[in-house]
Amino acid sequence: MPPKKKFTKEQIIDKAFEIAKKEGIESITARRIAEELKCSVAPIYFNFKDIEHLKQAVVRKIFELMRKLAQTTYTGDKFLDIGIASLKFAKEYSVLFRELVLQNNPYMDDYDQELGNDMIGEIIQEKELNQFSEEEVGIIFLKMRIFQLGLSVMVANDLLPKDFDEDKQIELLKSAGEDVIQSTRFKTQK
Repeated sequence: MPPKKKFTKEQIIDKAFEIAKKEGIESITARRIAEELKCSVAPIYFNFKDIEHLKQAVVRKIFELMRKLAQTTYTGDKFLDIGIASLKFAKEYSVLFRELVLQNNPYMDDYDQELGNDMIGEIIQEKELNQFSEEEVGIIFLKMRIFQLGLSVMVANDLLPKDFDEDKQIELLKSAGEDVIQSTRFKTQK
């Protein structure tokens, strides 16, 4: 009898991520992963207590990907770079974006709080924003997050005009950010 194939925890997570990327997190099942890996379900349950623990590992992998995108320097403007990261995630991982952002699910509870606090701390260090209080930066961030989320939803669902490419999307983000900052500056000078 040939030796049984052995799979690492990471290989199983990677295969589950591939499934989630195409069909969503809820499509992850032990049977489906076993089919993809051409093995029994035994390696899956050997490495994970249950399928929910595997899904949580996949979600951590997704969050790490999102964090990496958010920390990437696209323009040098951290505020704008965060928006660009959201657009890139929405375009490249549209199934995951829709599932995590547009559906009420337990996966985003901790991530929103953690990410928001990290980003506000980074954003407030930007030269243009250090004149505002932390509360004002939080409001600026929230306004831009709402705008960026709406734009990302349109990207994920392919709702923008065909000629509205990534460069135009980034320019729109930049313009909206400048408008929000200028409006906040105007209000604080009154």
